[in-house]
Amino acid sequence: MSEPLIEIRDLQVAFAREGGIQPVVHGVSFALHAGETLALVGESGSGKSVTAHSILRLLPYPLASHPAGSIHYRGEDLLTLGERRLRAIRGNRIAMIFQEPMTSLNPLHSVGQQIIEVLALHKGLQGEAARARAEELLTLVGIPEPAKRLKAYPHELSGGQRQRVMIAMALANEPEVLIADEPTTALDVTVQLKILDLLKELQARLGMALLLITHDLNLVRRIAHRVCVMQQGRIVEQGACDALFHAPQHPYTQELLGADPSGAPADNPPGPPLIEAEDLRVWFPIKKGLLRRTVDHVKAVDGVSFSLARGQTLGIVGESGSGKSTLGMALLRLINSRGAIRFAGQAIEGLTQEQVRPLRRQIQVVFQDPFGSLSPRMSVGQIIGEGLEIHAIGSPAEREQAIIAALQEVGLDPASRHRYPHEFSGGQRQRIAIARALVLKPELILLDEPTSALDRTVQRQVVELLRSLQQKYNLTYLFISHDLAVVRALSHQLMVVRHGQVVEQGEAAAIFAAPQHSYTRQLLEAAFMAPGSAD
Repeated sequence: MSEPLIEIRDLQVAFAREGGIQPVVHGVSFALHAGETLALVGESGSGKSVTAHSILRLLPYPLASHPAGSIHYRGEDLLTLGERRLRAIRGNRIAMIFQEPMTSLNPLHSVGQQIIEVLALHKGLQGEAARARAEELLTLVGIPEPAKRLKAYPHELSGGQRQRVMIAMALANEPEVLIADEPTTALDVTVQLKILDLLKELQARLGMALLLITHDLNLVRRIAHRVCVMQQGRIVEQGACDALFHAPQHPYTQELLGADPSGAPADNPPGPPLIEAEDLRVWFPIKKGLLRRTVDHVKAVDGVSFSLARGQTLGIVGESGSGKSTLGMALLRLINSRGAIRFAGQAIEGLTQEQVRPLRRQIQVVFQDPFGSLSPRMSVGQIIGEGLEIHAIGSPAEREQAIIAALQEVGLDPASRHRYPHEFSGGQRQRIAIARALVLKPELILLDEPTSALDRTVQRQVVELLRSLQQKYNLTYLFISHDLAVVRALSHQLMVVRHGQVVEQGEAAAIFAAPQHSYTRQLLEAAFMAPGSAD
């Protein structure tokens, strides 16, 4: 076999924590060859991202010390390179796609400006040539109307579209090595397949090596040549992808492979309608000209109607940009809409925000991006307890006990309530966001991609937790997700949305068994198709 592009030997990383030194990576060693896809898999907090970020020395501080061991790229030890040489490699020869696009993209610059900046810095492209290349990159990653999207700002794109912009920026310089940290977390299943096909195509054309960090084992089976399984900062098993999936040797690997969410939704008898919508519309005006006159509308939600019984879960699925999250925000009166909305029989579409405020305790939400929705200046305890204070629930001692109980419910150490969001992995931050919603014991929870940042073992735990809470408290969920395995495990009802309109809805089990609409069949085939093999 040829010499590896990347060779890591005995990598060790430790962070300075209050009260001492915390080792997080222990003696990790592996090699990555040209044209190869190597997947790092494991639970949140296992050291996958720390290992990957060590390659380009992007670790957050305070480090207890610089990483020990060696990371060689074409014979050069990246851990000992000077800053000038390292900058020449970063983004040019070795590029990276980060896990959370909203925190990686500049909110003050348009998508086009940010892609063109990369092209100017590394390729020297300017003007029309840079704009044309930026448009070509957006086309490659499947963003519709790329010329228009170049002028858009990150907040104007869906979560999946933002992730695709990050992928376009990483691919702009056709790197030799691409480090992809959860690259499809925010993408629906059909776009995941397009991205995988794109990455395979680029590998074949450029001989590009791909280091994939993910908790999505279905994705790993479709694209990876080799797999390294990490647990608590160590590689416990590594080998060829097919062999590892067919005959895993380590108990932890066996646990991961058996961790797909399964089972039936909570066995609650349907109660009276809790949340209803009739002909709900959210149209965003398109303004042009000197006087900024409205010339057209983006019909993000266009005539949606449904009724969800108390104690039931409505799964809302569709591609990124289909209007799923916009529908959820409209139902919670977080954005303006037209049409009727009723909560527990009360019409709420005409209420002012002051009038809606007393209902906020009964209606909670878990957002898609946990890092963006958790204040970096507040401790975990303050974040979870903020709602208790706003609604004047309990004494300080009772609030403290409620915070501890909420953390225990989502599988986190209560002692972590004194720490801050940046000290947690992506999956742990999402569990904190879930705890913040659960602590108020609401009647309705909008779950907007609540498991997208979680590995499969934690996804299964969260699904079981949500089911048990629903059974115990007769909770009602609006569950927005592109992960159809999780949707199937939780949902009583299913709504399939495309371009702001409902194309199919009804009993979830019936739709999963026999979808009627061609778009629904396309989604299910992409989610549950047999895995391919990496050549």
